Amino acid sequence: MGNLLVPFKKFLSNKNTITILGVLVGLVVLYLGYTWRVNQSIQPTSIPYCNKTLLQKTKITDEDISYADVPKDLLDNMDNVITNVDQIVGKLVSYDAKIPQNSFFYKESMIKEEEMPNSIFSSIPDGYTIYDLNVDNKKTYANSIMPDTTIDLYLKSESEEGLLMYGRLIKEIRVLAARDNSGNNAFADKDNPIETTHLLFAVPENLFLLLKKAENLGITIEPVPRNDNYTNNATATELTNEELQLHIISQTYQLSNECVDLTIC
Repeated sequence: MGNLLVPFKKFLSNKNTITILGVLVGLVVLYLGYTWRVNQSIQPTSIPYCNKTLLQKTKITDEDISYADVPKDLLDNMDNVITNVDQIVGKLVSYDAKIPQNSFFYKESMIKEEEMPNSIFSSIPDGYTIYDLNVDNKKTYANSIMPDTTIDLYLKSESEEGLLMYGRLIKEIRVLAARDNSGNNAFADKDNPIETTHLLFAVPENLFLLLKKAENLGITIEPVPRNDNYTNNATATELTNEELQLHIISQTYQLSNECVDLTIC
C-alpha cells in the first residue's frame, strides 16, 4: 500500500505541481466570490411604488401603493428612494410636487401633515376661523403653553373711570398651534423647543370679532394655562364675562349684519 502512495507523494512534492494547484484553488475562490457578489447585486428586492398619479397635498394610503422587484445594487445608488412603507403611508404629497403613476416614492416628494404650510386651516370646523394671539416668553409662562392644551383667556383694560379691569373673558379654549415668527412649530422638537411668539386658536365668528376688536382697541388679552385635568375634561369654549364683552363692544361701531351673539354665525 505504501508503495502505491509513493508516486502521489512525489507528485505533491513537486514545486510546479503545488504552484498549479495553488493557482487552481485561487481561481476557484475568485470564481465563487465573484459569483456570490453578482448574485447578491442582482438579487431582487421588493420596494413600494405609486400605482396612480397623486397630486400635491394628497394623503397617501395603502391603496395607493404597489410593489416591484428591483436589483439590490440599483437601490444602492438611489439614496432618496423610500423602501419602508411605514415611512410612506399617512404622509402628504408635498405642496410643490406630485407623484406620477408607476414612480417610486422619493423623500423630497412627501412631507408630514403637520409640516404642510397652513395645514391647521384644513382641520378647523365649519364656521370657525383662526385667531392669532401675539405673545412673548412672559405671556407663555416661560414657553410652557403647548399645542393641544386647554387654557383660559383673560382681559386687561381700563374702565371709563380709569380703573383697572381684569378678568376671565373666555374659558376652555384649546391651543391649536404654537409658532415662532417664521411660522415654525415651536414644539417640533419637544426636548429643544424654540420661543413661541404666536398662539393660534380656532374660534367661531363672534369670538373672532370680539378678540380682534379688543386687539385693535389696545386691550390686552392674556393666555392663562391650567393643569392636565382641565385639558382632559374640557367642554365647550365659552364667553364667561358679559361685562367685559360689553366693554369691548361699547367702544366699537356695530355693523348691521355683524355676528354678536354667543352662537356660531
